[in-house]
Amino acid sequence: MRLAILTDVHGNRPALEAVLEDIRAASPDAILNLGDTVWGMADPAGAWALQREHAPPTVRGNTDEYLLADPAELEADTRASREFLEGQLGGVPPELAALPRTALVGEGEVLLAHGSPQDASEALFHLPDGEKLARLQDWPGARVVVVGHTHTEAIWTRGGVTLVNAGAVSRQKDGDPTARWVLLERRAGVWNVTFRRTPYDTEAAARWAEAHVPDGGAEASMVRTGLRP
Repeated sequence: MRLAILTDVHGNRPALEAVLEDIRAASPDAILNLGDTVWGMADPAGAWALQREHAPPTVRGNTDEYLLADPAELEADTRASREFLEGQLGGVPPELAALPRTALVGEGEVLLAHGSPQDASEALFHLPDGEKLARLQDWPGARVVVVGHTHTEAIWTRGGVTLVNAGAVSRQKDGDPTARWVLLERRAGVWNVTFRRTPYDTEAAARWAEAHVPDGGAEASMVRTGLRP
């Protein structure tokens, strides 16, 4: 069984196009998407159209929840981003409201979430080891847990459970702007994890932000440099 897992597209169409091409070359059995789908400024409508067709979100991310929240509860800059996105997307995609916080795949052996199984905004890898395991106690059959949210690739194993952070398709923060995704492969009952980095046309993404977003300079800088302000 081969599972391609991506997360944190953040509305970056050029990055997602490159990742999907790389994934197709890997010929997985399924493509799974851990959310934070459109909250970004590099052609979010184009990125959403690609996700709907080729990589529908499997679980919801914390920025997906921003689109579902009462606007009055959001801070001013977050409301402004939401208004921009709704204008680009023609409203809030109804699919986001139906997304669960977790999903079990891989014949029940792979648990998917965005941040942690309990909270899309919680960074599972930032918790003490005992708390990591405590967050997983309701899924005793899970052998691999894959999350995103922190935009940092990572792997951790304790007690027969392996935690994986898949990295992020967009908005890197380590100085390398390449898009990230992860391939899980089960061979002879053992899950193998391969982190993948995919170059893409960062200049096209940056130019889109500069041309279409009132204050697109920050987004353009992020995709060009792989660093977040």
